[in-house]
Amino acid sequence: MDKTVIVQKYGGSSVADLERLGRVADKVLETHREGHRVVVVVSAMGKTTDGLLAQARQIDPEPPRRELDMLVSTGERVSMALLSIAIQKRGVEAISFTGSQAGIITTDRHFDARIVAVKPQRVLEELDKNKVVIVAGYQGVSEKREITTLGRGGSDTTAVALAAALNAERCEIYSDVDGVYTADPRVVPDAAHIPELDYETLQTMAECGAKVLNAQAVEWAKRAGIEIHARHTGQSYGGALPREGSKQTVVRDSRANALEQRACAAVSGEKGLVLVHLQSATALAALGDACAAAEVSPREISMDPRGGVSALFSLLNAPDWPRAERVLRERLPEATFRSVCAATAIGDGLTGVTGPLAPHRLAALGCLGLLVGPLRATVLCEEQGLDALVRAMHQAVVR
Repeated sequence: MDKTVIVQKYGGSSVADLERLGRVADKVLETHREGHRVVVVVSAMGKTTDGLLAQARQIDPEPPRRELDMLVSTGERVSMALLSIAIQKRGVEAISFTGSQAGIITTDRHFDARIVAVKPQRVLEELDKNKVVIVAGYQGVSEKREITTLGRGGSDTTAVALAAALNAERCEIYSDVDGVYTADPRVVPDAAHIPELDYETLQTMAECGAKVLNAQAVEWAKRAGIEIHARHTGQSYGGALPREGSKQTVVRDSRANALEQRACAAVSGEKGLVLVHLQSATALAALGDACAAAEVSPREISMDPRGGVSALFSLLNAPDWPRAERVLRERLPEATFRSVCAATAIGDGLTGVTGPLAPHRLAALGCLGLLVGPLRATVLCEEQGLDALVRAMHQAVVR
């Protein structure tokens, strides 16, 4: 019988130094010795990416996106090579690949490209030789043969896209947390661990700022039906199940069960947002033209009953936001710009908790605006009120 493929992804905190990287090598070999073919996707070590971006901005506050991709993609290459060396030192054959060598094909957009195809021929060839394959996450190559990166959290996307292309049994995402919680435990101390989630809910959580998995990764998993197991690097797991005392969150197509367990799944908090408001709905076309010229895409657009248009931008994957903002202001002279944060309740049961989200209650919590969409209700606020708003919403709507 053919060996099953397991894809494992290890985040930056899991490979932050050589000691931790050695522990990751031991975990990888444990899975390999269980009889699986193993593909490992790694992020850059620790805060390497932040450090590289800071160096670039010391030279130029608005560095070119193409050169940023060339720069930050080196961080994952360091991790992949060191992990391959560590595994080989332990007596098992391994080989490391960049994203392009592993067949990750992306769009042409720099710094937040999307994967359009995976051609893992070299990965399969090395797996057939019983080697552990280590792939640099977060990166790929465009059809124009340019090195691209996938935006923050992009290593998750690399891992799930590879799992889909390799028809893997599952994709294991290892980090410094043991799965997904109903809120960030650092903000909401009584947040509950969620043992199982459906794809739609987790994707909405990711899109709304929850530091769980990358939203594009969940999208890939949903399309391919790949189970995701979100786990803690420091805990012990054997086979598909956590061992005694360990926890994980399993993400699968389990929407009906999830609805029975929890009406509102979670509350997330997000910083680094800019709200752009135009008074007239006739400015919608102008907003689209301005966004194209500035090379930015709003996370969402809403229209109020009085005809105004609001666009919410996330700065997470906009390293050249000052330039983009200048273009937007030049093309939209009547628009107002405001830095905001957002607290979002996620789940199907929000229609049953309209009381806690009533306008007078939100006003008391410092609400600057309310955006409602499928599976979520987002409340905008000032940064200093974000944590209190998240705690209040969690207490009110998570059941």
